[in-house]
Amino acid sequence: MQSQLDLKPKTSWFNAFHVYLNRRVIAMLFLGFAAGLPFPLVFTTLSTWLRQIGISKTVIGFFAWIGITYSIKIFWAPVVDRLRLPIATSLLGQRRSWMLLAQAGIVIGLLGMAWTDPSQYITQMALFSLLVAFSSATQDIVIDAYRIEAVKDELQGAMAATYQAGWRIAAALVAGAAALYLSEYFSWTVAYTIMAAFMGVGIITVLLISEPERNINQQTYMQEQRVIDYLESAAHVPNVLRTPIAWFIGAVICPFTDFFQRNSKQALFILLFIGIYRISDIVLANMTHPFYIDMGFSVIEIANIAKIFGVLMTLLGAFVGGVLVVRYGILRILLLGAILVSVTNLMFALLADNGHSIIGLTIVLSSDNFSGGLASTAFIAYLSSLTNKAYTATQYALFSSLMTLGPKFISGFSGMVIDAQGYIFFFVYAAALGLPAILMVIYLMKHQSNKE
Repeated sequence: MQSQLDLKPKTSWFNAFHVYLNRRVIAMLFLGFAAGLPFPLVFTTLSTWLRQIGISKTVIGFFAWIGITYSIKIFWAPVVDRLRLPIATSLLGQRRSWMLLAQAGIVIGLLGMAWTDPSQYITQMALFSLLVAFSSATQDIVIDAYRIEAVKDELQGAMAATYQAGWRIAAALVAGAAALYLSEYFSWTVAYTIMAAFMGVGIITVLLISEPERNINQQTYMQEQRVIDYLESAAHVPNVLRTPIAWFIGAVICPFTDFFQRNSKQALFILLFIGIYRISDIVLANMTHPFYIDMGFSVIEIANIAKIFGVLMTLLGAFVGGVLVVRYGILRILLLGAILVSVTNLMFALLADNGHSIIGLTIVLSSDNFSGGLASTAFIAYLSSLTNKAYTATQYALFSSLMTLGPKFISGFSGMVIDAQGYIFFFVYAAALGLPAILMVIYLMKHQSNKE
């Protein structure tokens, strides 16, 4: 099988487009919707709510640290990967049962946020937001594992594209635009209550899809079997501890040793690259909605442009990214995405300098959302290509945790940077953060060329 990282064209244009007719590729659209819905409700939409009632930008910036929950999910990913839930796993399977449990946590957290007044109970709001984020991160672990296990490697670009499409529809049109409309014409309580009801899309999808098969290759099986054989023959290990120790080594230790064995000298560079690639757009994203408010855009204008029109460009970017990955492989599209993301961040600085402009906002957001959709599709496909399907949830959780940990921590200070230096400086700074990713992709391309 030709490597997904090859730099040569991989297939015809017809086959590149045809992958979107696969049933599991289509189902990923709805799972992406379930994954995308909670995210803005604890970040951009919530920051709009908080800023509208007068919460300071510094406090809003601190709320970005809730996102670190997504970055440390590696700590409970092995449990999700291996632990069978009583009754539910027997009825639905490992992946589907965990999806439903996570979705229940999201619904409870959103209802708690809906009925909390942040002007008086900001700590309570933060705790309910944390519940949503934790449950959402858990759902991401399972959906990512399902996405990788459900189809062959050649379809991962298409799966990433439909996942991104569903994610963006939920995040921008529903949890973004619709939530803002509902808050304007009714209240934030009504908006968040209805958002909790929309999680029904994910619940129904989980009940309709089938559990994917998990194929463990012989090398992986032998690696874990050696651990079991050693513990069975180790007289110094008490009998009562042998099973949990074997489970811990298989679930936690083996996924890491497997990754380093397969990637050898490149392993640390790859992990560093994963932690850097999305730093530019993640740091930018946390303060875009306060920026719109401070620039004089109304909530309805934000909903009309930033959410409705912007999401169409994101879907286009994700779709184009999926086709290009199938056609040309991953690395070239990773490079294109990294360049586009940095360039579009600079366009925000121009908008900040020119002032309130509907046309300007439309152009900037169209460019930003297209580049974000394309880059995210390529990056998801890249991360998927790095996993061993015996440890799908744990290894992908490691990658996605690294992807957001540094950026989320840095973005927590974004409000302080803006208060001290202004928006123009902040956007130029966010764009500059993308330069290392561009250089690292170029290195990976040269390394791949040497292997071919």
